[in-house]
Amino acid sequence: MALPMPSMDTSIPMLLPSSSIPRAPSHPHLEWTPKRYLSDPQPPPMDDSRVLEQEMAAARQLQDGKAVKKTRPRRTVDFNAGMGRWNLLRKHRPNSTYVPSMRPAPPFVIDLLPPIAYPGNSSTSLCTKFIHTSTNKIRCPVNVVTWTPEGRRVLTGSTSGEFTLWNGLTFNFETILQAHDSAVRAFQFTHSGAFLASADQNGIIKYFQPNMNNLTAWAGHREAIRGLSFSPDDRRFATASDDSTIRIWSFEESREESVLTGHGWDVKCVEWHPSKGLLVSGSKDNQIKFWDPRTGAVLSTLHQHKNTIQGLAWSPNGNLVASASRDQTVRVFDIRAMKEFRVLKGHKKEVCSVTWHPVHPILVSGGSEGAVLHWDLGGPEPTTLQPVTQPRATLSQAHDSNIWSMAFHPMGHLFVTASNDHTTRFWSRERPGDATSVFSGGGEKPPEIIDMSGQDDEDDAMVPGFSYGGTNKWWGKDEDTVVGLGDNSYTQRAPFSGDDPMGSDDFIPGFGTADNFGGGAGPSAVAPKQSGPLPGQEEMWTADSRGESRGEEWGNRRGGWTGRGRGYNPNGPRRGRY
Repeated sequence: MALPMPSMDTSIPMLLPSSSIPRAPSHPHLEWTPKRYLSDPQPPPMDDSRVLEQEMAAARQLQDGKAVKKTRPRRTVDFNAGMGRWNLLRKHRPNSTYVPSMRPAPPFVIDLLPPIAYPGNSSTSLCTKFIHTSTNKIRCPVNVVTWTPEGRRVLTGSTSGEFTLWNGLTFNFETILQAHDSAVRAFQFTHSGAFLASADQNGIIKYFQPNMNNLTAWAGHREAIRGLSFSPDDRRFATASDDSTIRIWSFEESREESVLTGHGWDVKCVEWHPSKGLLVSGSKDNQIKFWDPRTGAVLSTLHQHKNTIQGLAWSPNGNLVASASRDQTVRVFDIRAMKEFRVLKGHKKEVCSVTWHPVHPILVSGGSEGAVLHWDLGGPEPTTLQPVTQPRATLSQAHDSNIWSMAFHPMGHLFVTASNDHTTRFWSRERPGDATSVFSGGGEKPPEIIDMSGQDDEDDAMVPGFSYGGTNKWWGKDEDTVVGLGDNSYTQRAPFSGDDPMGSDDFIPGFGTADNFGGGAGPSAVAPKQSGPLPGQEEMWTADSRGESRGEEWGNRRGGWTGRGRGYNPNGPRRGRY
C-alpha cells in the first residue's frame, strides 16, 4: 500500500529558536551601509625618487647597449614564522604528540611547521623544490659546502682557493675570501662553532676564526688532503690524503699525534664518529676501514664496494654509516652488528657525495650525472618481492655535472648542493598541494621545475658575523627539544662528506652550461648540453697551484692530461684522483 505524499504547502518545522531567525529591518532608513573602503585594496604608491632612480638606471643601461633588466623581488625562505608557531603550539597543544593536520592547498603553507614537529613523517623533509642558484663572478668548480653553525649563512670552497659566504635566508652573495693558494678540498667547523679548519690541494692546513681571520697554516701532508673531520670534543681532528695515510692532529698545538697506515692507495675521505672515539675512512683501494684513534689500530675492514669510495657520512645518532662509491651504489652499514644495512641503487653514474638529514632517517646522495636522490631508510626493509630500495624522491637534473658536496640546514628545512658546474644551488621543502611537486610524477622531479627567476647581480659584499651552537639530536628522539637560532638546541646534522675531491676517468659533461641560465629565463628553462670537446679535469684546477691567472680559459693549460685526447705527459701534474 502506497503512503500518501505530503502536500507542498506543508510548512517545514523550524528547529531554531525564534530569536535567531533573521527579520526584515523595522527601520530601513536606519540600516547601516558602508561608506569607506568600498574599492579593492591597492598597492602602496611608489616613492617618486625611487621611480626616478629606476628610470635613470634603465636609461644608462640603454646607453651602454645593455638590455634593460627587469627588477624582481628576491626569493626568501624564512623559517621564523614556522618556528614561532611551533613554539606556541608546544605550549598550548592538548598532548605532547599533537600536531595539526596539513591541508593539501598552497595557501596553507603558512601552517607548515619545522621538520622537528613531524618526527614520524619523513616526507616533510624532502627538499626537492628549487629555490636559487648562486654563482661567483669568477666561475670555477665548487668542491665543498657547509652551513655555518648557527644556520644563517652558507660557506663554499672552490678550486680557486676562495671561500664564499652566501646568505642563508635570501641566498645572495655576502663576501669572498682568498683563503688558500690552491684548490680547497675539505673544511669543517668545530662542534662549538668557534673555529674552522680547512685543507687544500697542496696539503696545507689552515685555521680560521668565525670572522674569517686566518690564525695559522702549516703543511700537513705531502700530497692533496681529501678529508677533514673533528673529534666530538674538538680537541683533535683527522685528515685523509692522497699519500695513503690518515693523520690525527692536536687542534690547539697544531701537532701531529699519530699516523694511521693500512690503506693501499689514496684515502679519499675520513669521518669521526659523532660521539665516540672511532674513525671511518674510504680509499681508492675499494675498502672502508674503521680505526681506533687512540692506538691507530684497524678495527674492521669492509670490502663490499667494487670501486673507489668517494664519500662517507655518519648518521646523526652514530649507529649507521653511509658510503658513496664509483661503483654507482650507496651502501649503509650498521656498526652495532658490523653488517650491511641497505644497498641503494639508483644512480646512472658514479656517486660523488652523501649526507644525512639532521632530524629524519633520510639519506641524500649526489652523482656525477648531476642527479640528487633522496632515500627514506625509515620504511620497510627490502623483501624477496622488492629486493631493491627505491629512492623516495629524485632530482634527475639538479646540476649539469658532478655534485661534489651537499649539506642540510641544521633545522632540516633547506638543502644546498655544490657542483662541478660552478654553481651552488638551494632547495627547500615542497609546498602543500603543489601540483608540480616531486610526487606528481611518480617520484621523478620534472626537469622544467628549475626556475631561474630572481638571478640578478649579487649585492655588494658585507662583513658577516657568526654565533655558536650545535648538539646532536636525531630522528625525533627528544621531540620537545626546540630548534632555535642562537641557542644550543640545534638538531645538528652528521659530518658531511664534502671533502671529496674532483677527478674522474670520464670527461666532465655539461661544463660551462651555467651561462645559459639567464636572469630572465622562465620556469621552463633547462640547461642545454654543451657540444664540442671539453677540457680535461686536471686542467680545471692545476693552474692555480702553478700561479697562473684565473682569467685564462680553462682549456688553455699545459702539462698533465690534455683536453682533447687521453695522452699523458710525464712532466705534467698528477691527474684528479690518480
